[in-house]
Amino acid sequence: MKAAIISLGSVSSKWTFEAMKKYFESVDDIDLRDLEVDIGGKKHIVLCKGKKMKEYDCVYLKGSFRYLQILNAVASALSSKTYMPIEPSAFTKGHDKLLTHLALQEINIPMPETFISANPSSAKLLLEKLSYPIVMKFPSGTQGKGVMFADSYISAASMLDALSALNQPVIIQKYIETGGKDIRAIVVGDKVVAAMQRQAVEGEKRANIHAGGKGSKITLDYKSKDLAIRTAKTLGASICAVDILRNSGGCKVIEVNLSPGLQGITEATGVDVAGKIAEYMYEAANKFKGGAVIMSDRLAKAAGMTSSAKTIVTNIKTNRNKIVLPEIVTDISGFDNDDEVLVTAEKNCIVISKSNSVRK
Repeated sequence: MKAAIISLGSVSSKWTFEAMKKYFESVDDIDLRDLEVDIGGKKHIVLCKGKKMKEYDCVYLKGSFRYLQILNAVASALSSKTYMPIEPSAFTKGHDKLLTHLALQEINIPMPETFISANPSSAKLLLEKLSYPIVMKFPSGTQGKGVMFADSYISAASMLDALSALNQPVIIQKYIETGGKDIRAIVVGDKVVAAMQRQAVEGEKRANIHAGGKGSKITLDYKSKDLAIRTAKTLGASICAVDILRNSGGCKVIEVNLSPGLQGITEATGVDVAGKIAEYMYEAANKFKGGAVIMSDRLAKAAGMTSSAKTIVTNIKTNRNKIVLPEIVTDISGFDNDDEVLVTAEKNCIVISKSNSVRK
């Protein structure tokens, strides 16, 4: 199978690209900034450096909120014919904190008490009604950038005065005291493959690694894992990071990152997160194709097969209670109609091998 990762070329993307090469027959590393989408005809056409982009069985598309429009356009053009772990709508919701909040609120995902104002000036009307400290942030932004903390009405009003020139919507949230700690969980498919607790440096409330926070491995309980997985599924993101605050009042989701950095959590947990992502995408792309696909050598070895064996991912079909194997199995095995074989069967397993005896 053929795959591509489309990104802005971060270290995490390079790691994922190298991991994908262990599973897919070929993998292309494409810079998101080289893409255009022709939306003038009946079908959207994705162009790479002015030429029609090759077709792939799997495309991992990622990038920052600054490239939201091209992310949406590319995802919409490819998602019907190519497996993509992030749905087109997820880019819109996942890159906007307000839309993320509204989507999660619909399924009762716990989050901090939140208010939205059209601009900093109108936000001042809320300040007198709130208890402090509070958190203020813009709808877009990652790595803790654009997040501000105010411990009083005076400091909050002063910040809003400074922000009024930007004339952007402002999100105001109740501050939850956690001792400068939060949790980052990496969701891949229906599993949390790695989780770390981040601790903010002294004098800093943001626990983000990019803001100087330190990460350490943590084992999440079932409820926390379920919260992260439900959050990812709600947004339509099979691969993402979910940030959680936890104190005596329970767990609350504060943010979802569709393009999380992998260096910090890989170092903190010792988990090959890029490898987990690549393996998941390979298996998911197989299911998306719906046909018989030869499994990669790495997965075959993990299943206990010999280096020369080929493992097929396919669906079982029966005809009058007889199992019908795909034609590709016959081609690989080299069996003929008159061959004598040994069949060993038990629940969930069938082994067929050629008999050593010679048919007379």
